[in-house]
Amino acid sequence: MGKIQGSPRKGLIGAIAGFFVGFAAVALFGSTAAAFRGAMELTPLQVGLLIAMPSLSGALLRIPFSAWVDTTGGRKPFLTLLTLSALGMAGLLAMLVMYYPSKLTPGMYPAVLMLALLSGCGIATFSVGAGQVAYWYPKAGQGVALALFAGAGNLAPGIFSMLLPFALQSLGLTWSYACWLALLLAGLVYYWMTGANAWYFQLRDAGMKEAEAISKAREMGQELFPKGNLKESLRESARAWRTWALVLIYFTTFGGFIALTAWFPTYWTQHFGLTPVYAGLLTALFALLTSSIRIAGGVLSDRLREGGENTAVLGLLIMMAGALVMVNATEYELAIPGCVLLGSGMGICNAAVFKLVPQAVPQAIGGAVGWVGGMGALGGFVIPPAMGFAVSDLGNRGYAIGFIVFIYLCLASMTAAWVLKYVDGKPASEFEGLPGQPVAGREKQPAA
Repeated sequence: MGKIQGSPRKGLIGAIAGFFVGFAAVALFGSTAAAFRGAMELTPLQVGLLIAMPSLSGALLRIPFSAWVDTTGGRKPFLTLLTLSALGMAGLLAMLVMYYPSKLTPGMYPAVLMLALLSGCGIATFSVGAGQVAYWYPKAGQGVALALFAGAGNLAPGIFSMLLPFALQSLGLTWSYACWLALLLAGLVYYWMTGANAWYFQLRDAGMKEAEAISKAREMGQELFPKGNLKESLRESARAWRTWALVLIYFTTFGGFIALTAWFPTYWTQHFGLTPVYAGLLTALFALLTSSIRIAGGVLSDRLREGGENTAVLGLLIMMAGALVMVNATEYELAIPGCVLLGSGMGICNAAVFKLVPQAVPQAIGGAVGWVGGMGALGGFVIPPAMGFAVSDLGNRGYAIGFIVFIYLCLASMTAAWVLKYVDGKPASEFEGLPGQPVAGREKQPAA
């Protein structure tokens, strides 16, 4: 048997590095959309679709790649996603080197969309990394480990949105993307060097029998092992209406976070005429605030009575207030408070959703996490084109009017949250512990 490599700490650091460089693709076109728009003569709707394209692959691939982790460990899925993302980035860079700016014609738009779709594969590393970290750590340490993993990775879009405008000013579009590709490749290599599978998977791959590998891994400190029933869990959770109520809420909040992180650079520059650097700083403020305030949302969800439902409603009310401010903001100084309210509400509600998952779907928690995380993230793909359509239809006024989308989404999501709370006359949490129902809510669940 070969040497067993890695440790929980090294596994966590490797997963954070891989997720960080992969998740940065959320910001891939936000700050650079103006350059593509000018070169290819794109309409606002086409710009919105281009901005959103990486989020499509990043959302849809979460579910199958999460299942792959349970069969092989996280290493192969992680390397596959980062390699696909690097290929997409390399393709974009090659296109820029050969054609940008004068030869980048409107007819090349479909090719750019496909390369954007490929580049977004790295966004799906969340589901892979969360599974890998969970297998490395004992249950008592999983909450902190997963919080560090998700928190550090979620900072990537904000940091890249802040740095990319400076790079564009000093290096230009082509060299900025070259530096991005170099960083992605560095993250891929670093993960390849440090991102070992948990001990059970290594022992099994070395030829040890299943039972023996589990026994040996337990001696080394591993507590969580794959049960091989994720497909059934996905089927069971898909049949539960509560799963889709949570998908709607997460579509609004986490999908909204991804959408606005990509859309805000265009919004600030085109609607208010701000410089790309200033727009990048405001976008970074929104992304970093949304990621960090999620911790406060988790605390509220734990401490309030019926905390998950009430915290979700609170977050959605704050978010809707922010959307109302954005719709009526005629000066950028007035839009900034709306941006802060939107980010605060999204962050608070994101934490509440995954507090509710084990309470709402206790019979199939793993599958519900997959549906909520994957389908909810699709908001990052759907919302930007909808906002771009408002601009195409209404001109510059459409940049403000487009935020009506979030008002409607918040109203629908609050309805879903109230139904979750009061269905059958009882809060969802009161079903916990009833005869024939598994006791849920005791284990921390990973959240995107």
